[in-house]
Amino acid sequence: MSFALLFAGQGTQHPAMLPWLADDELVRDMCARLGVDDWRRALADPGWAERNDNAQTLLTGLALAAWGQLAPLVASPAAVAGYSVGELAAFSAAGVIGPATAAALAPLRAEAMDRCAARVPGGLLAVSGISEPELERLRVEAGLELAICNGGPNVILGGPLVALGNAERMAVAAGAQCTRLRVNVASHTPWMREAAESFSRTLADVPFRAPQVVLFSNAGDRIRDAASARAALAAQIARTVRWDECMENVMARQVRCVLEIGPGQALARMWNQRYPSVPARACDDFRSSSAIAAWLNSHADR
Repeated sequence: MSFALLFAGQGTQHPAMLPWLADDELVRDMCARLGVDDWRRALADPGWAERNDNAQTLLTGLALAAWGQLAPLVASPAAVAGYSVGELAAFSAAGVIGPATAAALAPLRAEAMDRCAARVPGGLLAVSGISEPELERLRVEAGLELAICNGGPNVILGGPLVALGNAERMAVAAGAQCTRLRVNVASHTPWMREAAESFSRTLADVPFRAPQVVLFSNAGDRIRDAASARAALAAQIARTVRWDECMENVMARQVRCVLEIGPGQALARMWNQRYPSVPARACDDFRSSSAIAAWLNSHADR
């Protein structure tokens, strides 16, 4: 069996996500951290769902639980990567840190980022539909930074709220499609540098191991040892996410299919657009863990 595992980031969380997920110990621990009895009911409140600390804690806990329930049904993945906060679950799935450690780190990561955002409120803006030179000119004139590169002129810009508003008006006037993401921090930009440094100090006392499977990072290419894993997990908070390069690295492993764990189908959709010969599906597409395992087995064994 040869498949890749991709862990989604925040922004598309919804009450009906992962309909097959059982209420296990990891889910209950996550609810306790969040102070809620029912995470689906909590997600129905948009204000609660969009809070950075809630979203990062919730999505990391759910991703860890989802992979924990799927892992006994399938072989080990040939490659693992995580998108933004999805790296916490990805590093756990690759054996770098334990699930309990990853779950505990999520609120600490969010706290460090929120401290930066309190000083300079910011966010993220997805932009597509214009040429790369036009996009770069818009970014510079608006005073933003490249937060996430998904491939070609399909990017996410980050920065202060006023600059985001200016960029959105300029982009629409230029004929671009824009979407303000449900994120209230300027993730993966220099405005988060202090958060990255703070999280690095937090990780200094956390035991890390070398990956047990091939692991790719947003900030550090392939992760081969504990030291590079620790450095990359902190650095990506304030550094551009090169998801286009992550996808290229995963494809180079010659996987036969790809599974996205998290809310929505954004990563699976990007993968299918880029590599239509290697099918990708999202866990949100399925109604049971056994159905996910059957799909993986039917494609990865070919």
